[in-house]
Amino acid sequence: MERLFKTHEIRKQRELSGLWDFYKEGAQEDTRKVIVPSCFETYPGLENYTGVGCYEYKTFLQGNIRLCFKGVSHTAKVYLDGNPVIEHYNAYTPFSVVLKGVEKGIHTLKVTADNSCHEESALHVINDYYNYGGISRPVIAENIGDIFIEWLHFTPCFEENTWKGEAALCIHNLSQGRRVKIKYYLNDTLLGEAPEEVKGGSNVVKMQFSFPEVTAYQPENPVLYYLKAVLEVDGREEDDLIERIGFREITVKDGRILWNGRAICVKGFNRHEDHGLFGCAIPVEAMDYDLRLIKESGANAVRTCHYPNDERFLDLCDEMGIMVWEESHARGLSEKQMRHKNFRSQSLSCIDEMVREHFNHPCIFTWGILNECASDTEYGREVYQEQYNRLRELDQSRPLTSATCKHFCDICLDLPDIVSVNIYPLWYNDEPVDECLEKEYEWIQSAGGKGKPVLVSEIGAGAIAGVHSSCRQKWSEERQADILREQLAGVLSHPEYSGVFLWQFSDGRVPDECFYARPRCMNNKGVVDEYRRKKLGFEAVKEAFGK
Repeated sequence: MERLFKTHEIRKQRELSGLWDFYKEGAQEDTRKVIVPSCFETYPGLENYTGVGCYEYKTFLQGNIRLCFKGVSHTAKVYLDGNPVIEHYNAYTPFSVVLKGVEKGIHTLKVTADNSCHEESALHVINDYYNYGGISRPVIAENIGDIFIEWLHFTPCFEENTWKGEAALCIHNLSQGRRVKIKYYLNDTLLGEAPEEVKGGSNVVKMQFSFPEVTAYQPENPVLYYLKAVLEVDGREEDDLIERIGFREITVKDGRILWNGRAICVKGFNRHEDHGLFGCAIPVEAMDYDLRLIKESGANAVRTCHYPNDERFLDLCDEMGIMVWEESHARGLSEKQMRHKNFRSQSLSCIDEMVREHFNHPCIFTWGILNECASDTEYGREVYQEQYNRLRELDQSRPLTSATCKHFCDICLDLPDIVSVNIYPLWYNDEPVDECLEKEYEWIQSAGGKGKPVLVSEIGAGAIAGVHSSCRQKWSEERQADILREQLAGVLSHPEYSGVFLWQFSDGRVPDECFYARPRCMNNKGVVDEYRRKKLGFEAVKEAFGK
């Protein structure tokens, strides 16, 4: 399943999920059948494999083919009949390649996935989450003509008591300049049409509309619409693209985050794409279960720590009215790591791909960057500024943020629209929660963040599932529940904070290098374990969020 709704009625596409051949690089004699999407670590005998895995799949192809990969972890190389066609870096963003005039017949598609922290990798490094390997998200083969739609972005705005919006359509032309007609529909009602001259390569055309009778998208009433663009060439409908949209505006004013003009209180979870059964290749049914647990807890938001998420998860958030902070890939990197020769280019590519693919999700209310990176140095500030600038070039409709742990020395708080802080009172120290919150807020006001909304982007405590203690010792479920109650009571009662993202929803795997601070080689701060079994902390959160 590529998306939770049909994205094409004219374009023919096939999902290449199912059984593929798999073998470790250099060990083709040990080929086995595996299900795609999946990751190495779920294959018997490869639970700790680091290196290159090879996937092969035979399929019928003919004509112009667009191969779309929703996620390969993390360094991918793609071959058709032994010929290289594209390479891609980053596990968490989609990529595609167009193959012109493929000869009719059965062809062999090969994908190699490398999950090692190789010298070219600036973002996938040893970190507080696991670098899984494999084809972890869907693969799609599309038949396209010489002129096809690459993407469709829609930006709503509320003006003069009416919803309006701009559609930006990217059309790619593999041949010479042609005249085409573009037609737009909202839920099958024709909005308008216009002729366009499209040159060879990519062309972006824009059109404005008014929508006097639509219903606004609110978290408590998430009304969604289907926006369809149809490409007509020589009087014939040749291609289309359907996106799902919602009518909402996100602004910041007077220290508050406003959703359609109303201040929101964020009650959220940080969530890694990690599951005890599936690794990072989580099926949509398990995503749905996660979100139902999150809703049950009383939460209304998710932060996609620390990378862009599977688009099907965002589709579910759209459906359920779950507000999302989506984050580009980078966590806890020092200035030295940020000076890696590929860091800036790989980071910007991740931002570009994240925004291009996820632009239309009404659930996303903020874009985030560079969790806990070197925001306390001049070089770090240069990088933060560069990434904020890129995001603002791509999307002016959402506020921006990043989570800092550089307490009292961060020099970048003037750059984002929302200031976000990671704090762990009562867990990593014994500082009272109220005292910690007040000190942080006063510092933010004096360090460039005055007048901006403030979020607690991480707070929490650990518990090893099943460990109980009448003494309520650390790592017991009882102690975690106690700390969570006190932390959440403090944040949610503080008048100057716009909300909180609890660290974290579920326990997640970390590499062996982190064993000394992570019992079981897991980050154990989840309120459910890696199999989604509730700890006592779940009920503590439910109680706090329900007040």
